[in-house]
Amino acid sequence: MLPRMAFALIAAAAAAQAAAQTWPTKPIRWISPFAPGGGADITSRIIAQKLGPTLNQQVLVDNRGGAGGNIGVDIAAKSPPDGYTVVLGTIGPIAINVSLYKKLPFDPVKDLLPVTQTANALNVLVVHPSLPAKTVKEVIAIAKARPGELSFGSSGPGATDHLAGELFKTLAGVNMVHVPYKGGAPAILDLMAGHVQTVFSTVSTAIGAIKGGKVRAIAMTGDKRFELMPELPTIEQAGVPGFQVRNWYGVFVPAGTSKEIVARLNSELVRILQMPDVKAKLLESGIEALHSTPEQFATYIQSETKRWAKVVKDSGARAE
Repeated sequence: MLPRMAFALIAAAAAAQAAAQTWPTKPIRWISPFAPGGGADITSRIIAQKLGPTLNQQVLVDNRGGAGGNIGVDIAAKSPPDGYTVVLGTIGPIAINVSLYKKLPFDPVKDLLPVTQTANALNVLVVHPSLPAKTVKEVIAIAKARPGELSFGSSGPGATDHLAGELFKTLAGVNMVHVPYKGGAPAILDLMAGHVQTVFSTVSTAIGAIKGGKVRAIAMTGDKRFELMPELPTIEQAGVPGFQVRNWYGVFVPAGTSKEIVARLNSELVRILQMPDVKAKLLESGIEALHSTPEQFATYIQSETKRWAKVVKDSGARAE
């Protein structure tokens, strides 16, 4: 005869499997931890539009921007682990902010489960047209001639566009002022208005302004050129050795969510991310579709957390 504890464990496992088989039975909340209009928001809406019909339920995107993505991710981390809350975690709140902030309201490793990496949002250095710079070297020359006068906007403390600016300051040896916003779109709007001079923006956020001549694209931040703007070098190619910034996104659920629901979500999301029309829509916005197993994503997060801890330490960047 099985002990009472064994019966309880078997019953709990059976209940979890049954719940996963019937899940979902109501709409799913998809938290995007940045303001509408940015790369995280665009990615969230493209995927959610496909995920809803696949699961026969509405997938409602809920923008909860602020604190470098911490507010939205914290809401997800503290939500019930029932499969009805997911969050598009980004490199900032998942891998960078643990080093940038003295204390986070959540633990990205203990409080969240990775489901799959979803995308790499390409970033581009853009400047206001009034700045007489068309190359990276010219931006550096102006910054050195006017120390502390040039500013760079970002989608918030700890976001990739913030740390890209800090890394640029360190490697280029320049003094620029960081101006944080509650999302990439507000930062670009202020750049267009001339309130800041530069932004290391996601292509998805800046592409309209670039095409409209409202801002000038200088260089890409990653390790390769963008196929839709091949004329732009990377910042490293343009003369800043060691400068590479990849702005990745991924889907997470609260810790404690059943492995069956995580597996179902992973399967559906990987299938969606391989759809030609999804890949094309993302690429139009400067976003590369990616996918992974939960285990692969967890390993990648560990390596990124270690890498950015060194960048934060070397730059001296802090956020409160």
